[in-house]
This record gives sequence, C-alpha cells and structure tokens, in this order.
Amino acid sequence: MSGAPPNLAQRASRGVMVTMGGLWTRAFLQMLSTIVLARLLTPADFGLIAMVASIMGIAELVRDFGMTGAIIQARDMSERLWRSVMWLSMGIGIILSIALALCAPLVALLYNEPKLVELTLFMAPGLFISGLAMPLQARATKELRFVTLAALDAGSMAGGVVVGIITALLGWGVWALVAMAMGNFFVRLVVLWIVVKPKFGPPKIVRETWSLVSTGGSIFGAELLGYAEKNLDNVIIGAQLGPAALGQYSRGYALFLLPLQQMNGPLGRVALPVLSALRDDADRYRRYIRSAALVIGYLTLPTYAVAAGVAQPLVLLLLGPGWEVAGTIFALLAIAGFAQAIGRLRTWLYISLGRSHRQFVYDLVARPIVIAGFFFGIWWGGIYGLVLTYGALSILLLVPGFAFAMRGTFMRGRDVYAPLIRPFIMAVLACGASYGMSHLIPAPIAIVEVLVGCVSALLAVLPLLLIPGYRRDLAQLADFVKQMRGPKNPPSDPTDTEIADEVTADGDVAAALGMLTTAEPVRIGEDVADARDEKADRHTPRVSRREAAARRRQKAATTSTEQ
Repeated sequence: MSGAPPNLAQRASRGVMVTMGGLWTRAFLQMLSTIVLARLLTPADFGLIAMVASIMGIAELVRDFGMTGAIIQARDMSERLWRSVMWLSMGIGIILSIALALCAPLVALLYNEPKLVELTLFMAPGLFISGLAMPLQARATKELRFVTLAALDAGSMAGGVVVGIITALLGWGVWALVAMAMGNFFVRLVVLWIVVKPKFGPPKIVRETWSLVSTGGSIFGAELLGYAEKNLDNVIIGAQLGPAALGQYSRGYALFLLPLQQMNGPLGRVALPVLSALRDDADRYRRYIRSAALVIGYLTLPTYAVAAGVAQPLVLLLLGPGWEVAGTIFALLAIAGFAQAIGRLRTWLYISLGRSHRQFVYDLVARPIVIAGFFFGIWWGGIYGLVLTYGALSILLLVPGFAFAMRGTFMRGRDVYAPLIRPFIMAVLACGASYGMSHLIPAPIAIVEVLVGCVSALLAVLPLLLIPGYRRDLAQLADFVKQMRGPKNPPSDPTDTEIADEVTADGDVAAALGMLTTAEPVRIGEDVADARDEKADRHTPRVSRREAAARRRQKAATTSTEQ
C-alpha cells in the first residue's frame, strides 16, 4: 500500500466535479463580464490593462516563487511551518508591491504610454493581497477542501464582476477593469481568511521553510520561463502595434483560455495533490495519467475544434461589432490550445514526481525557442504570424517535452498518446463540419451560424459511437462521473470500512482525476477477500508474505481458468 489517503478515488473524483462546478461558474461570470464590458469599453482600454497585467504577472510569480507547488508537493507541514510560510509570503508581498509601484515610470517607458504610470500604482497593492492569500489557498488545496475552493472561485469572480460592470456603467473607462481586478483580489482574501482562520504567531522564519524555498525555486524557474512564453507576446504586440491591437489580441486570447482554464484547471487542482500521494505506486499512477489524458482529450480537443470552426460568428455574438481581428486570433489559437491542454500532463509529471529541477532544465531550452518564435512571427506576418508560429512550435515541442519528462521514470509514452488518438480524430471531424456548414448559410446571422456549426459538429461525430473503442471511452467517462457519489450502503463495522476504503483506493475503479481503468470490472467479493488477506499478511514475516502473495496469484489464475 502507498501513502495515499483512504477512499482516495471517491474524494478526488468528487473534487474534480466540485472544482469544475466552481470554475465553470467563474467562467460564466467571466464571460458575462466580457460580453458587457466589450460593449462599454474600447479595445484600447483592454490593451492598457493587458500591458500592466503582463508586468504585474512577473512580479506575482516572483512573489509566489514556486511555493504553492512546493507546499502541495511536501509530504508533511507542521503548524510551525505553516506560520513561517505565511510570514515569508506576506513579507515578500509587501516588498514587491513597493518595488512595482516604484517601477511604474519604467513600465510606461517600456510601452511609451504615459497612462500606465497611474494604472501600475493602483494595481501594485494586489501583490500584497496575494501574498496574504497564497498560503491560505495552498493549505486548502493540500487538505483537499475542494468545496471551499470552488465557492472561492465563484465568489471572488462574482465580486469583481459586479464592481467592474457598475464602474463601467458609471463611465470609469479603463479604471473599471482596475476596480474589477482589485475587487477579485479582496474578496478572495476575505473568504480564505474566514475559512482557513490563520494563526500567524510571532514573526519567525524556521529552518524547514528554506527547503520549501529550494524546491519552490526550481518550480519558480520553470513557471517564470512559462510565463515569459505566454506573456511576452503581449509585450511585443503592445510595444510594436499599440494598445488597440493588444486589446484585440487580449480578448481573443482570453476567449481561447476559457476552455483550457475551466476544463484543465479543476483537473489540475485535484491532480497535483493526488498524484503526489500516488508517486510510490507505479501502476496506480500510470492508470491515473492515462485516465487524465482521456478526460482532457474528450473535454478539450473537440471543444477547441468546434470553437475554431465558428470563431467569427461566436466572437461577433459575444463581443459585438468591432472585434473581427479578435475572432481570427481566437480561431488560430486553437492550434496552441490542443498543445497546451495535452502539455498540462507534462507539468503534473514533473511536480508530482519531485522532478522540478529537471523541468527547469527542459524549460531553459524549450521556452526560449517559443519566445524567439514570437519575434519571428510578428516579423513574418504581424499579429497573425505570431499566433501561427506560437501554435506550430507548441505542437512540435510536445514530443521531446514528454520524452524528457518520462526518462528515468516508470511512465511510458503510450500512457499519454494512446488515450488521445480517438479524441483527436473526433476533433478533426467536428472542426470540419462546424466550419463548413456554418459558412453555407446564405444570410449570415451570428447566433444561427453558431447553432448550425455546433449541431453539424455533433451530427458528424455521432457515427463514431458505432465504433467499440469510442463506446468504451464513453463508458469510462460515465464511470468517472459516478465517482461523485459515495457508497449507498456504507459498512457499519470499522474494519469493513477500512477494507472498503482499500478496495476503493487500490481496485480498478476510477480514482481522482478519472482514474478510469481499461481493465476488467472489479470483482468486489474477491477484492475484499484479497484485502483481508493483505491486512493479515502485514503481521507475518517476510517469507510468509511472499507465500501469501503466491497463493493469491495462484487463486487468481485458477479463477481466470474456470471463467
């Protein structure tokens, strides 16, 4: 048995679904704010806030310094260590808030935009608020408090959206976006403070904190390179083409991120703590990854495919007229969406297996290649050339990226690529059908084009369910959904409860992120008997345990022959 907590399958599967509910609520609110604010503000307003956000995001990464990932990865965290981390995070937040405020004139100089001085000054306190909130959220994540985190996602976004829309209606312009961001920060901190009830104690940084900082440093290095890859494009576009072009790009990119954040986000929040618990159990770990790839494949790839097919009418419907460039950008970014959805698994491998230093080494090579592609792309084809180059490089780097991540581990390449083959075929068919049929409408109406495209994609992929492989995948996804529910008749005897938990955790049922096994269904009666045998084996000498294991293998072989 590994060190995984009991009944991990049910707890983690519920966690995925609860977290999905919270983030999808957040996505709905974010979409609502985008629809309303895009009609009240100009592309230049969004471009100005994107300029500040690119710089502030770097400061936010420095403030976190990979500590969130290090905390989740750590096996044990004492109360003394938690208090130390809170003091350290708060101190760094104060220092960086002051530093960013002092650098406001440099931010304005970088983009040659004087308005950014005031915007940067008002956004800088967000680093201090994040410094207070980070340890609280990391603790809730490590304790698998998924309901709390889901409510937090929805509540903080709701608070920010209400503030943003009200101030935009009052004519605040770009300052409505500042108010929305700060409202989000403040609500998140208040809710976490009430729920976690932190106890700071005297200001002291204990020695154990520095081991977390060491681990976090490697995570930070990888995250910093990743952030540069994902945000240097904003700096380049803003500096070269101005705030209006950056506003178009930022709205197209925000729409592109929605499926990725709302589907992969909840899976990742649950996956990291659970995979870290399974790192000593190779078979369960590999089943978990295969199931994660299957869930990500079916949730993300067809979604991006259909969205790319109906991108122009969809953006017109959501943002209104004047955002045509954002529609084209949104469609082209679907290529990068495929790669980023799949590439998320690679990050989970590095962090959960304690190989953050190796991730940093890989990113030192891969990220600069993508960043160089930004400069080449904007020189080659302007804003569209940058997007196409980004997508192509993201796809090409998947193969060496996973090969380097798996080298020296028990993971195999087919654990990732095999579950993605059928979802990819489905995505190609869905994209072709949605694009082709939506463009055949003689008198284009945005909502009609979107509906026709979506229905056409559905009709195109339905025949795939005649293929046994797709039906098996659908059954596994349905099994994952069933993991939300607990057993209807829980055992009353404490020993039976412990045995049932072991069967749930070690049997071939779905665990955590949809640990959807491709093996035969669990034979509960036999597994309970095996669990009892194993419990007895633990109290016998080593030789006896080996003999007991041999007897169980012989029994399984006999049963298989009889069947």
